[in-house]
Amino acid sequence: MTAPKKIFGTDGVRGTANIEPVTAETALKLGRAAAHVFKNLERQSRGRGKHKIVIGKDTRLSGYMLENAISSGILSMGVDVVFIGPLPTPGVAYVTRSLRADAGIVITASHNPYTDNGIKFFRADGYKLDDKIEGQIENLVFTGEIENVRPSSEQIGRAVRVDDALGRYIEFAKSSFPKGLTLEGVKIVLDCGHGAAYKSSPSVLRELGAEVIVYGSQPDGKNINAGCGSMHPEAMCQKVVEHGAHIGIAHDGDADRVLLCDEKGNLIDGDDIMAIAALEMLAEKTLAKKTLVSTVMSNAGLEAAIKKAGGRMLRTAVGDRNVIDEMLREGFNFGGEQSGHLIFRDYGTTGDGLVAALQILRILKSKGTPLSRLARCWTRFPQLVTNVKVREKKPFAQLDGVNKLVADAEKELSAQGGRLLLRYSGTEPKARLLVEGRHAKSLETWSKKICGAIQKQIGV
Repeated sequence: MTAPKKIFGTDGVRGTANIEPVTAETALKLGRAAAHVFKNLERQSRGRGKHKIVIGKDTRLSGYMLENAISSGILSMGVDVVFIGPLPTPGVAYVTRSLRADAGIVITASHNPYTDNGIKFFRADGYKLDDKIEGQIENLVFTGEIENVRPSSEQIGRAVRVDDALGRYIEFAKSSFPKGLTLEGVKIVLDCGHGAAYKSSPSVLRELGAEVIVYGSQPDGKNINAGCGSMHPEAMCQKVVEHGAHIGIAHDGDADRVLLCDEKGNLIDGDDIMAIAALEMLAEKTLAKKTLVSTVMSNAGLEAAIKKAGGRMLRTAVGDRNVIDEMLREGFNFGGEQSGHLIFRDYGTTGDGLVAALQILRILKSKGTPLSRLARCWTRFPQLVTNVKVREKKPFAQLDGVNKLVADAEKELSAQGGRLLLRYSGTEPKARLLVEGRHAKSLETWSKKICGAIQKQIGV
């Protein structure tokens, strides 16, 4: 018997909307399977009455289709549904906990274009599903076993809409900022990417006293991440200079990541944010076990800065779930990715672009130091990341000459304190090459050779 096709990737189910597996038909089956699994994880619901699952989404057009399909599947299994509308992914995780729901679902494709969509699941405690639970859901869908489970008509679930979910998340985000501190006198350019944070982030920053100039806050279902937000931070950087702002903040579509800009128009990425926050936490003795958790994509200069300050940095595979898993396993409280996923476990269970921005604003305001100066706390090694679109993800060992090129490059780069990482994207048809070292020209040479070999054999 052929093994069932795997539809869960590195961050839930994702793909082009209305093409398998992101179709109404599969969403309905996923809803049925997920409801059955969550219902049986704990026989007694966390709240009163029936088990319930929270459903949130970003601003994509296809969100309506998937929201209705997956909720129908859940209701058919005798589990209630709580709709909370467009809300950042971390907001869905928080509301899941706040409402004592048995699980949470967010319909989003994060930083991808509007034509894509996806489905992420959260456990009752607000953390993403582990592989075992994902496997149970997949097995029910692909074996057809879920079709044999059908509650009676009297047991069908009820759907309700909660109107105060946005307010709950706003108050939660504000609680991560010191009560005795305000953002009075701080001018902020905010780019919401026409995504899920278009209401929450402006509200939080203004309620804390900042002057906020907002862009990317008019979603129409098709403009999410289009030329704006953290996928196109150059727009934010330009606006910061134009408005004479102290800082720029840019979210992706579901606002679980953030990139910043200093007052001079320079981009501040996830590595910069981790350096500023982790070094401050080390000084304050609030960084658990003096350890920052990051991924293999983070710059070697970050690790050097943390070590110099008396801490250490642990690296994981790419993906915020891998970072979170390591944090949970060892009890660490701060980690993230260069791409802007930052997890402050003292405040939340997943990457939260708004909470991360507030932590940097706390340091900026309490020290009275401009962001450009804060970002000088570490020295970045030259790094080059190149993406190659591919038609298939063939093992690199099966590509002629690629492994030899990689081995030769690693030998040269390691001699100068650098490194190389070649992998396939978990969410897109791309090969990603990272080369890092002290000499930029060497990085360019090896990147062209390796990517050229990949492009020639499996490139689009």
